[in-house]
This record gives sequence, C-alpha cells and structure tokens, in this order.
Amino acid sequence: MSAAGPLQQGQQCQQLQGNILTSSGWVQGSIDFSERVLAIHGSATDPSLNQEHYILPGFVDLHVHGAGGKDTMDAGTAITTIARKLAQHGTTSMLATTMTAPMPDLEAALLALGTVCKQRSAGSARVLGVHLEGPYINPGKLGAQPDFALSGSLEQVKKLHAIAPIRLITVAPEVNGHLDLVRELTAMGMRVQLGHTLGTYDDGVAALANGASSFTHLYNAMSRLDHRAPGMVGAALAHAEFSEIIPDLLHVHPGAIKVAMRAIPKLYCVTDSTAASGMPDGEYMLGRQVVHKCLGGVRLADGTLAGSTLTMDQALRNLVSIGLDIADASKRVSTYAADFLGMSERGRLQANTYADMVVLDRALKLIAVYIEGEKIDLENA
Repeated sequence: MSAAGPLQQGQQCQQLQGNILTSSGWVQGSIDFSERVLAIHGSATDPSLNQEHYILPGFVDLHVHGAGGKDTMDAGTAITTIARKLAQHGTTSMLATTMTAPMPDLEAALLALGTVCKQRSAGSARVLGVHLEGPYINPGKLGAQPDFALSGSLEQVKKLHAIAPIRLITVAPEVNGHLDLVRELTAMGMRVQLGHTLGTYDDGVAALANGASSFTHLYNAMSRLDHRAPGMVGAALAHAEFSEIIPDLLHVHPGAIKVAMRAIPKLYCVTDSTAASGMPDGEYMLGRQVVHKCLGGVRLADGTLAGSTLTMDQALRNLVSIGLDIADASKRVSTYAADFLGMSERGRLQANTYADMVVLDRALKLIAVYIEGEKIDLENA
C-alpha cells in the first residue's frame, strides 16, 4: 500500500500484522518498520468483520504533570520515571507540564527537563518539550494551581526557554499586558493556549486574533458559557479549531464532551496526569500542593479537582464508551495533538512517520507499545 526508502545501515526491519489504522483508513495486513514506518501492506477493511488486533498510532499527550509517584516539579530524574510509566500505557510522545511556581522552582524543573528533551531514554516516551501551565494565569482562577501567578514578560519566557524548549504555554489573556505577550510568543513559534482565565468571550476572540490557537482543559478553570455572557468557553466553541479536553469523565460530562466535539474540529485529549497516576490511593504532591487520590480522582483538601489519574489508553476506552468509533477516538488521542504542534511525523501511521504504535486487543486492552521502533516492556504497567 505504501513504502518508504531502504533500511539504513544497522537498522533491522520488524513487522506487525492486524487491523492497521493508517492515515487513509483501516488496512488489514502488515506494517514493516524500524525506527520509522517502512511499508504498509494490505487492503482496506472494516475491522468489525474480523478478529485481528488493532494497530493504532501511539498516543500523544500534551498535558502531563506526573505519574508513578513523581511530579515534573520534582526536578532531578523525576521526568524519566514519568515518561517510563506513561509509555507503559501507550503514550509515545508528550509535553512535560509545569505548575505555577516561584521562578527558582521553574528554573530547576526546566533544567532537568532540558536534558531529557535532547535524548530519549530507553523504555520512555519521547519528551517533545515543555508545556508551561502558568505562572501567567489569572490569580482569581487558579483551580489547583498554587498562588504564584504573575503578569508575564517576554524576557522571562525567553530565559526559561533557553533552559528547556517551551513548545506550549498557557496564558490568561485578560491580564494586563498578556494580549501583547500572546502575540510575541506566537511570533517566537510557541503555541499559546488560553486557560486559568476569567476572561470574557471578547477577551478570548481577541487572543485568538493575536495568535492563540487552543484552550487548556476546556470547560475547567475558565469563565463559563451563558447565553448572555458566553465567556471563554463560548469563545472556544464558537471559534477554535483546536482545544484540549480531559476525558476522564470526572472533569467533563460526556454530553459536554460531545458538544465540544461538534463545535471544535480538532478537539484533542490530554490526561493532565499527576504523580498519583498509576499509584494507590493516598497523598501525593502536585507542585507545592498536597493532593489526595481517592474514588478514581485527585483532589485538593477542599474537594477541588487537581489533575487526574487518567492514562491515554483509558482515555481511548472512555471515548469509545461514550459513542465514538475507534478511528475517531484515535485521532483525538494522537493525530490532532500532533497536528496542533505541527508534527507530521507523529500521531499517524504512514510511510516515513516514526514507528510510534500501540497494539490493542478486541476489548481495547493494550498488549504492545512501540516507540520509535523500540518495544516497551509492559510487565510492570
């Protein structure tokens, strides 16, 4: 069906067979790969007509705070633990996401992240860069963020960006000076999301006109939709091409997820996962905040939702459980996030893309993960 160039010296060809979700639809056949996809052989199929496994693009998560008991703000080797734990749940590439914090804390966290962004560790998801979620947010809409919100400056962002590559930054556009900041950050090549905001509908529209291109965990920590005051949610539903959403079915009702899918063409899913992800119930840290994992969620002491324990394989299953077909769900956990970052070599399966793949059984249970051709050990997932 499709083919890439010949193998490079030292590369070995591997092969998987099953129902392959390619960029042009389902193919029943085989996929040859090394670090990248070499060729896909087979014919178009309806996977409901056979019993073979599903082979989908690896999951792309642009909002990750932690996993496996570690938080990105822990600095040191924490990100390696996080990236390995999430790889075992099918996340093949990710953005390490920071918390609103004093500048020395952010600098320490980014120092550790900068090293990992340059070189992927064996068994780990590819860390594509940093999602700076704050400190340039509205102090009146912190959500679970600590109270260290700042008015942003381009010089400050450049200083952080020199430590580790910032690919995405969350900004509250109504804060004084932030509309200019949105325009400046966009000119630097960063993606800007609107979030943790009390901004009006007009604030959101103005920010989109100045280069903002998505919304941080849609519905959560932003001004709500009302028929006379549409708020930031209204700006997203009326104008956005992209937005992230947390499909753990706790942060957002399934009906509200479906509303967003009808309104926003490339709505993509994130986990907003915390150190509690993949861990037993108990207390964990989210930046400087103590959070509590219980009843399938993560909350502050006052009950405020504080990130999640969601994994991307469960996100896929949740989307299917509320009525999406597997191909549509796959785009929302892989392709659209890659599109948002402008990455044509990830989030899809076709010749020459990275061999980032997940293999699932007919119940959508993860049975194999490949990251840039490396098979990940799932035994301790």
